Amino acid sequence: MQKELVDLFTQKAQAVSAIVKPVGSLKEAYAYAADICLNKDACQLLMSGCGEAVSDAAADLCAAKSADRIIAAPQFEGKRLKELKAACDKAGITLLTEGMRGQLAGIDVGFAVADLGLAETGTLVVDSSSAEVRLSTMISEINVVVLPLSKLRKGSYDAEDELSAIIRQAPSYMAFITGASRTADIERVLAIGVHGPLELHILLWEDS
Repeated sequence: MQKELVDLFTQKAQAVSAIVKPVGSLKEAYAYAADICLNKDACQLLMSGCGEAVSDAAADLCAAKSADRIIAAPQFEGKRLKELKAACDKAGITLLTEGMRGQLAGIDVGFAVADLGLAETGTLVVDSSSAEVRLSTMISEINVVVLPLSKLRKGSYDAEDELSAIIRQAPSYMAFITGASRTADIERVLAIGVHGPLELHILLWEDS
């Protein structure tokens, strides 16, 4: 049954352009996120206008923006935060756990652990009651989310009790994430990343 759910989730998530990978541990997930961060292009919104600097100060700022790499992981604390920070420090990546409003359009990777996964639609559910978590998963260019397989359910009806428990913890805000951000509002031309991340990477973690 578990394998069937994993296969269904993977199929549905990949159908909406998500990248799905298995990981054996959270440490492996941290290394994956760091590698993605190091190998992506610099944040394009921050780099717009850097083609011709209007002053020496502006040129220095553009150079700094292209060099710095940022992972935002406001969910993390304790041992998990310490291990993630170690992976980021080793790779020369800045790790943020707060202050997302000061980094709008400048976060390379948003990193989180999902509260639930819904196989029927390839959807991740993330408790986003914290504004920092909400922003980190929405304004990053690449969203990397770990899905513990113990939290994988067939559909929303199968997760009803768990969803209700999150809702009861008022004020509550749940994000249902299915694939990368996309829209076809303008002349019915599909555009990726307009309202959120350009890419969604889902790391399936066998946690039990």
